[in-house]
Amino acid sequence: MISGRCAACKYLRRSCPSDCIFSPYFPSNDPQRFACVHRIFGASNVGKMLQRLPPDLRAEAADSMHFEAKCRIEFPVYGCVGIISQLHQEIQNVETQLAKTRAEIALITSSNNTIQEAQLRDDQYYSSLNNNFMQPQHTNIIGQYDQMAFNNSSWML
Repeated sequence: MISGRCAACKYLRRSCPSDCIFSPYFPSNDPQRFACVHRIFGASNVGKMLQRLPPDLRAEAADSMHFEAKCRIEFPVYGCVGIISQLHQEIQNVETQLAKTRAEIALITSSNNTIQEAQLRDDQYYSSLNNNFMQPQHTNIIGQYDQMAFNNSSWML
């Protein structure tokens, strides 16, 4: 056997041509990768899919086929769709939890603001009471008394 063959050519027991479509994506040191993809998609279909794609997208396509094949082998009924559904459900749960947390934060923030506003009103009220209490009240009374005395003196004339 020639050691330069890719995993696909080894699996299919054929010689590996220099322009083998499989060799860049299924190296000989990972034979399970091609075996998994071949079991689900078949070698002919994988070759056709890779050839239809531009060369810069083939590596990503081979990785996707390998992932899908692994999932289909592990979870025969749903394959990777089951994993996608599970991840989608987790995203919904986290979004719900985030919305609840944001609502709690808004409630706490608004109650803190309400408390701070009440404390500010109380502080303003008590400071106005203190200011009124500290001002001398007798100046007005004396002024009123002087005014009455002046008015009374003109009455007596």
